[in-house]
Amino acid sequence: MVASRNGSLAASLLLTAANILIPLSILVFATGFFPYKPFLPGLAEFEPLEYGSPPKAPFDRLVFMVVDALRSDFVFSEASEFQFTQSLIRDGSAIPFTANARSPTVTMPRIKAITTGSIPSFVDLILNFDEADTSSTLAAQDTWLSQLKAKETGKLVMYGDDTWLKLFPETFDRHDGTSSFFVADFTEVDNNVTRHIHNELEKDDWSLMVLHYLGLDHIGHKSGPRSAHMPGKQREMDGIVHQLFSALETKSHLESTLLVLCGDHGMNDAGNHGASSPGETSPALVFMSPKLKEISSRYPAPAQPKNEYDYYSTVEQSDISPTLAALLGFPISKNNLGAFIPEFLPFWPSSSDKVQILIRNARQILNIVTAAFGGELFDAQASIDPCAAKPTDTSELACEWRTINSEASSQVDAKEVDQAWLSATSAWIRKAQDLMSSMASNYDLSRLSLGQGLSVIAVIASVASLGLQGFWQAGFLLPLFALAASYGPMMFASSYVEEEHHFWYWTSTIWLAYLGAREVKRSSRLSAVSSHVVALGALRLTRSWNQTGQKFAGEPDTVKTFLIPNPELLWAFITLAYVVVTFQTLQSSSGLPYILATSLMPALFLATFTFKLAFTAEDAPELVVGFAHNLLDIFQGPSLILRARIIFGILAALYGLAIYRAKTGGPRASQSSSELVHHLCTLLAMTQSRATNIPLFLLSSIILQTLQLANLSVAEITTSSILLQYTTFFAFGGSNAISSVDLSSAYNGISGFNVVAVGLLTLVSNWAGPIFWTSATNLLLLQKHRQGRADAFRYHLILLTIFVSTSVAFVIAACTALRTHLFIWTVFSPKYLYCMAWSLGQHLLINVAFGSFLFWVGA
Repeated sequence: MVASRNGSLAASLLLTAANILIPLSILVFATGFFPYKPFLPGLAEFEPLEYGSPPKAPFDRLVFMVVDALRSDFVFSEASEFQFTQSLIRDGSAIPFTANARSPTVTMPRIKAITTGSIPSFVDLILNFDEADTSSTLAAQDTWLSQLKAKETGKLVMYGDDTWLKLFPETFDRHDGTSSFFVADFTEVDNNVTRHIHNELEKDDWSLMVLHYLGLDHIGHKSGPRSAHMPGKQREMDGIVHQLFSALETKSHLESTLLVLCGDHGMNDAGNHGASSPGETSPALVFMSPKLKEISSRYPAPAQPKNEYDYYSTVEQSDISPTLAALLGFPISKNNLGAFIPEFLPFWPSSSDKVQILIRNARQILNIVTAAFGGELFDAQASIDPCAAKPTDTSELACEWRTINSEASSQVDAKEVDQAWLSATSAWIRKAQDLMSSMASNYDLSRLSLGQGLSVIAVIASVASLGLQGFWQAGFLLPLFALAASYGPMMFASSYVEEEHHFWYWTSTIWLAYLGAREVKRSSRLSAVSSHVVALGALRLTRSWNQTGQKFAGEPDTVKTFLIPNPELLWAFITLAYVVVTFQTLQSSSGLPYILATSLMPALFLATFTFKLAFTAEDAPELVVGFAHNLLDIFQGPSLILRARIIFGILAALYGLAIYRAKTGGPRASQSSSELVHHLCTLLAMTQSRATNIPLFLLSSIILQTLQLANLSVAEITTSSILLQYTTFFAFGGSNAISSVDLSSAYNGISGFNVVAVGLLTLVSNWAGPIFWTSATNLLLLQKHRQGRADAFRYHLILLTIFVSTSVAFVIAACTALRTHLFIWTVFSPKYLYCMAWSLGQHLLINVAFGSFLFWVGA
């Protein structure tokens, strides 16, 4: 007896250690994998060169117009509605490019790349979602905005996405920011920008006007790039270009103004962004001014792409920074890795000016190269000859630099600069840019190794904990161990990571089929056969609900094909879901006073259903038609914030009543209380889910009922839980791409940004399916508990921890082994972030902490 108690204590300690080591390994590894890079403070100044004074700038003002998610084909293709912009390209008043936007393709890192010319840290991806973050500010960094402000030639004004205000605090003299996260608004968010333009064009006190439009991006998120709203939005944006360009032609104080139209990123076929598909990394870039007719080659428009979205010449987004520096006459930013775009060199007929522009750009990048690799190879006076050294990227760069630099003086005095020297210098800058850009992270290998070691120890500790408890007492372990062993190696293949959902869809199907076949073998009853057939049908429908992954994003699925074209059918399913769950909640509240139960349940139904109706009317108004629209008219009233708070208040009150009844009412009360808590969890998950995903909870309930009828061991319950948590995560529209993160419900019930509240609401909305299955698993485990398995939940936690620690160890190993892989920042790093969310959020916070609470309520 004592030995058994000691073994149980040791097992608990090992389990606790494993669950402490999991987040510790993740965080230690992250500090070595995602170092937060400091930038050089202060502003660059023109260094004296032997070639004379800096070249005279052809422009003195800048209108920088960003259309969020402006993919290249939206402007340049035959299907584009940017008719006026295309006419400017044809007559030489505009020079077009496709700008390569490196992953992560979200707004904050892209604005950093555009304004500093540098490669932002991957940590900026996380900071992009933190509306209160100030650690990523560019106030102390060298950007073309700070250079323009330092010139003191005019005020800086900004209208549009408030990301600019967070990045550049105290920079703009006049501004009006709009939030980018409420994606249902296609109109007002852009009208708030446009209403300022006329007045600003009449004024002559500014040198920079930034306009950042969000409506096109919102249309993409809501209904994709082929949305019926897209042509009209393109015409609207083209009309803004027309208004701005007409002012440049007619107003004397704007005659030397440069207008730049660009996207911060593109979008994929589903309308999302954040990853590295061609559509996401190919925004349009157009420089416009009547002055450009002097140098333009007059390009055809519309145009045919060389590849899928590759129109005209392709430049890096970071190239905008040094190009604007030359065109507006200020020094290139200290941290710039961009290359001056050579198409603009004809603005300077003097050989000296052309040489200066390229040499200043080259020397500025050379400062960064020598800081990274040392300056001895690049020093002409050094004894080492890089051209004779062992060929490496660095020695080849140093060898080419010596040649270019030595010939520069002779080019200054030449009547015409040698085209070969110009091409070689531009190529050298591009080569240095590529070399430094490929050094996306200075990995701390010791921290990577430590993180890997901690994750392996977590695996050993969790397996040892199971051994001390007794392997055989958990049930048949082979399926669970086979699941962990087959899932882990997938993390080393980019295609498997991108299309991970297929693994979970097929394994969950095989698992339910196996359980069904076993049940049929045990019992030939027709009900057993039909139940599992219905469950497999529900799972098949669940799998087809939302298309996900990378290769087939935007392809037809149940939502796009059947529900969105038939919104009344959708609302019939939604109404059915709310009626069923509310009725189940009423049934589970049998121990409550009759008057209280019969008054709370209708209030709960009305609160949850009408909130979803009102929220959808704001988020996707095209779905609220027919009887849903009539109901909305009847239940007009409170704001969305108040509606959400009412729901959370009623749910909290019912949670409290359920806990009180479970702990004071005996075994029958505990059972009904645990069912009540499950239904309340379901209602919370439904509140945080998109309207189109609500019917999925009905399908999950059908599968749960089948599992409740089967006599599953603890290991089989855990295996089912893992499979269905992952399956529903992907079925709800999740993926391993940052572009699939849904922020639409992140602010339910709160009026301002709060990192804890927004973080929890985001977790619940994106992991609504897995959270349902955490609660459902609790019901299955309580069944075992009431059958005499007092240790059921402990075994479940041990098995969960074995799977999670194993998956973490494999993901860390994959990121370490593939840290130089082409897709490290586009596939494997986002997967690591999702691994963090699954391990820290879903496993520790939901499965362990919340699951323990649920089990305590019902036990």
